[in-house]
Order: sequence, then structure tokens, then C-alpha cells
Amino acid sequence: MLYSLSVSNYILIGSLETTFPEGLVIISGETGAGKSILLGALSLVLGAKADAGMVGPLQDHCVVEAEFSMDAPVREILERADLPCEGDRLLLRRTVASSGRSRSFANDEPVSVSVLQELSAHLVDIHSQHQTLRLQDERFRMEALDLWAGCNHLRQDCGRAWNALAEGKRKLSDLEQRLAQARDQQEFNSARWERLEKAHLQEGELEALEAEQKQLAHAEEIKETLCAAENLLAPENGEALTGQLREAAKWLNKASRFIPSLETLEERLTSARLELDDIAQEIARVNAATEASPRRLEEVEERLSLLYSLMQKHGVGSVTELIAQRDQLQSLVLDATGLETEVQEARKEVETLREGHFALCHALQEKRARAAGAFGSAIEAQLHGLDLDHALFQVRLEEATPGADGSDTVRFLFSSTGHAPSDVAKTASGGELSRIMLGLKAVMARFTQMPTLVFDEIDTGVSGSTADKMGSLVCAMGKDMQVFAITHLPQVAAKGNAHYLVSKTDGVTSVRALDADGRVQELARMLSGAHITPEAVANAQALLKQ
Repeated sequence: MLYSLSVSNYILIGSLETTFPEGLVIISGETGAGKSILLGALSLVLGAKADAGMVGPLQDHCVVEAEFSMDAPVREILERADLPCEGDRLLLRRTVASSGRSRSFANDEPVSVSVLQELSAHLVDIHSQHQTLRLQDERFRMEALDLWAGCNHLRQDCGRAWNALAEGKRKLSDLEQRLAQARDQQEFNSARWERLEKAHLQEGELEALEAEQKQLAHAEEIKETLCAAENLLAPENGEALTGQLREAAKWLNKASRFIPSLETLEERLTSARLELDDIAQEIARVNAATEASPRRLEEVEERLSLLYSLMQKHGVGSVTELIAQRDQLQSLVLDATGLETEVQEARKEVETLREGHFALCHALQEKRARAAGAFGSAIEAQLHGLDLDHALFQVRLEEATPGADGSDTVRFLFSSTGHAPSDVAKTASGGELSRIMLGLKAVMARFTQMPTLVFDEIDTGVSGSTADKMGSLVCAMGKDMQVFAITHLPQVAAKGNAHYLVSKTDGVTSVRALDADGRVQELARMLSGAHITPEAVANAQALLKQ
């Protein structure tokens, strides 16, 4: 319930602090006194859109603060938002600056407007003069039936399943698009990869081939030079150079008996001879291995031509880069195959999600179908008590495209004569719509845990005995919950447990609780107008005693 409301510098309200009791709370006042402003302030603190026009002339900002009782659903929202939720009271505050910027608080902690709006669904249900238009709203009709049938959690599950299905479809669509693109390029990528794969590329191959090609192309010249070098080291006529070095070493050995330092020279000559022998052998080996091979030269040049062609085709400058291109193309080819597997798995997942959503739709449909008849009968009974003795009211389920709320659409059918009911929005008058909405709210309040109800001139378009019966019905609702009724009808105002008067003085709106005498005077004004007669006072007293 709403315990208190504090308003500062909000439009025409300078300063207002008031508390409210349980039961039926009546709010009345002359036209233009500011009842709608008071309701606007309450809507603001519950998350309504803020703008600079709400800021009054006294300061550069306005403040609205409201204190509510806190039940389990409200506590759950606060815990989910990591907000304090100790005790049994919830304090909401909203400030609006002259720039139009607003700030919101819950239990003195900053919160987003979306959190306020989520909380408001569990705190206050405001029924405005124009809310009868909601009877034309498919979602409102669905929510009303689901609330009666106890389908709220099931519908939430269905909504989550629908969102999961939509996400699954999006994922599948993305994968299918990627697969289509991969398939378009797969043949091209596969051909390029196969050509590189067949080339059997090896690191360092190009450099080795280029060196070999140079040797093969100059084989005759190389062999001629090697032969000349070999002949110089081992001439056919005369003693070999190494033999001469051996003889020189012997002579130095003899002389070293007289000059010991010559032993070092002997060792150096011996080392030089051995090195020359090794060089001569290596030259001979290379010379023997070197031969002109036109066939091998052709093979090497063909291989080089292939490598140069592949590097040019792929826009790279080395075999290493070609190998990297080959591996990348292989990944792309394999990715297409992997994507096919992912698409198949995603399709299975979508089908599973679709079946899960369908099962929830079916469960919702069955539960709604079982409740629709009793729901319609309960509202019809309320209408019979509001001077619509012959009224028919039916709740009809029809198939619809599956979605977040299931696979049904809900229609409200009405007839004031008891014959051929049709769409309520097309057949009900303004007064009948008001009574239908009141009957609907009364049913919901009786069988569900609704928050505080605010009726903003629910009695529009009715008078006489009907107004009295509407007042009785609103009063009956006030026995089980807190109900605010903003009204111009004395028959309704007399039913309240408390009565607040909204008035305007020098352009400033104020609200005050009426005592017993004040209630009599206000009811008399509502009965007779600005000139209060003794008869109106007597009538007001009689109404209060009923």
C-alpha cells in the first residue's frame, strides 16, 4: 500500500506532505483544482516520463517522494538490482531539474527509470479516465486472463523460450550466410590450395635450387678451372708440390740440430703440406662430382619456373610465404566443412527450441481455455450488479501466430441486451465501458494479489443508482486492499474510509484530509454545487450513514 506522498515544487504544488490509510481513500475537488496534477506526481515517482514543464516556479527542480509497503516480488526486484531491501518499507524518490533531466532513487540508492517502472507494476495500478481504451489492447486482455488463470509465470517462460528461439534463428541465419559465402569461395580456394599442395613446397628450396641451377648452367667452365687448379697442385711432369715441401722439411730438420729455432719452421712446412694434400683431394672430389647434365638442368629450371609462377600468382616473395598461403587456404576449405556441421547442429537446436516453445504455447492455451469461461462469467456477474441486468460478457480464445505470449489471441465480447455479443470496443457505450473496467478490476482484486488501485473518475458516464452501486463495489474492493478513488460523484465519495480534498488557492494546489464535518460539507458541495443548501447537507449526512 501507499503510506505517504511528499511533493515539492511540482507544477502547481508548492509543498505537500500527506499520509494515507488502508481501505478506500476518496479524493475529490472542483474541476481544475489539481487532482490530475496529484496523480501525475504519483505517476512520476513510479517511472513516468519526466520533462522540464513539471518543475514549478519556486526552485530549479522538483521532488516527489512516496513510501510503500514492500512485499516479496518488490524485494526480489530490489535484490536483483543490488539495492537495499531491509525492513518492510520502500522509499521511492524522483527529482526533475529545470533542464528536464531526472534522477531516481530507491531506498536512497540511485536507480534507473526502468527499475522504477518494474517496481510500479507491483505497487500501484492507476486506472485513468481513458483506460477503458485498454480493452482494445490485445496484450491487456491477455494479461488480464493470464492473471485470472494463474498463467503469469508460464507466459514469462513462454516469452523466454520465444526469445531463445529468436536468438537461435538469428544464429542459424548467420551461420547459413557464412556457409553460403564459404561455398561460393570454396571451389576457388580449393583449387588454389590443391595446386600449392601438389607443389610439395619446402622451406629453403628456392635458394638451394637457384644455387644448383647456377652450377649446372656453368658446369663446363667450373670443371675446366678445377682441372687447372688440380694440375697445379699435382703436375703430371716433375715432382708434386707436396713432395717438394716434404724434401724442404727434411733439410730443415737436419739444420735444426745446429739451429733449434728451425724446428718450428719444419712443423709449419709439414702442416702446410698436409693442408695442401687435403685441398688437392677436395678439388679432385668436386671435380669428379661436377659434370654437365642438361636433363637435371632442365628439371631444376622447370621447378624454379613453377615456384616463381606460384609466388607471382599469390603475390608473395618467398616459398615461406607460399607455405603460409597454402595453410591459410587449407583452413578456409576446412572451415566450409566445419560450418556445414555447425549449421546442422544449429538447425537441430532451433528445432528443439521450437518444440519447447510450442509445448509452452500449448500449455498456455489449455490453461487459458479452462479459465476463459469462468473469467467471463465472473465479470458478467459484476456487470449484473452494476445495473446491466441482461449483459453478456464472454472471453474468447482464437488462434494466432506463435509469439512471446503464446499462440492465442484474446477477445472480449459484450452485449448489454443479452443477445449476439460482439467485440466490446464496438458495442459498449462510455458508461458501459467504465462499468466493464470496474467489474474487471473488481474481479482481479478479489482473486489475485493486485497492488494499490487508483481509480481516476471510474464513474465517468454513470449516475443515480448505477453510481451508488459502483461506489459500493469500489468500497468492497477497499476491504481487501488499498483503493484510491478520484471522483465527482457523492454516492462514491460517501463510501470511503478516508476523504482528501484537493483545492487551489492563488494558483497553488493543496491537499488536506477531511474530518467528519469537512466530509459533510464536501459531499454537500458535490450534491448541490457552490451554493450549499440545508437539503444538500442533510442528504450528505444520510449518504455517510448508509
